[in-house]
Amino acid sequence: MVHRLTAALVAMSLLGLLLTATWLRPAAAGHGTHTQLGMLQCGWVAAFGRPCPTCGMTTAFTHAAHGNIARSFAVQPMGAVLAIASAAGIWGAFHAAFFASRVGSIAGGLLSPRVLWWIAGATLAAWAYKLWTWPT
Repeated sequence: MVHRLTAALVAMSLLGLLLTATWLRPAAAGHGTHTQLGMLQCGWVAAFGRPCPTCGMTTAFTHAAHGNIARSFAVQPMGAVLAIASAAGIWGAFHAAFFASRVGSIAGGLLSPRVLWWIAGATLAAWAYKLWTWPT
């Protein structure tokens, strides 16, 4: 029963994340969409004039939630991957909640240290991409 409740919580959290992204308008600059949530401008950008490692993630999620996957990748590749993974996670978590499947346990088991290193590397590569495409 705890497994099913946890899966339902995960599904609802991911759904809330993507619904919030649907409600937002993607910032034309490719970053700054988070300010629509009442958050301040990124301190990293304000201090250094360069993007932070997660710069553009909210904008990428918003583009993906609006169905513009290509623009999501162009803004922040890792944000696009995470948005797509979140959408897939919703379905997997709801499946686990309703049918008591072990899909969540299987997916969690795939996150080996090696895979986590690949994810970290992809995140750094996406940041390098964002630095490269940042207007100077």
